[in-house]
Amino acid sequence: MESRRACAWAFSVMKRGLSSAVASSSSSSSDALKSKTKRKKKTLFQVARFLPDWGVGYKFNKTHWDRSVYYQITRINLYKDGIHGKAWGIFHKN
Repeated sequence: MESRRACAWAFSVMKRGLSSAVASSSSSSSDALKSKTKRKKKTLFQVARFLPDWGVGYKFNKTHWDRSVYYQITRINLYKDGIHGKAWGIFHKN
């Protein structure tokens, strides 16, 4: 079943949810340090920055969500700083 609803995301909401892959190192001391520190996750705007048209049309989901649950971005409105803004999309849940 596919559920759709329009939504607006604020920076603070997406700050908790998105991440990207990080290369691992072979050093044992750095591995111990990494396990103690939390990896800072990326925001929607940091991930979409390198995509064509700021990711409009792409599918985004939070890391703790199932892969079948995602938002398809329909519009992005950036603030002047280029890091914050609002995004609208369609919520899909299969």
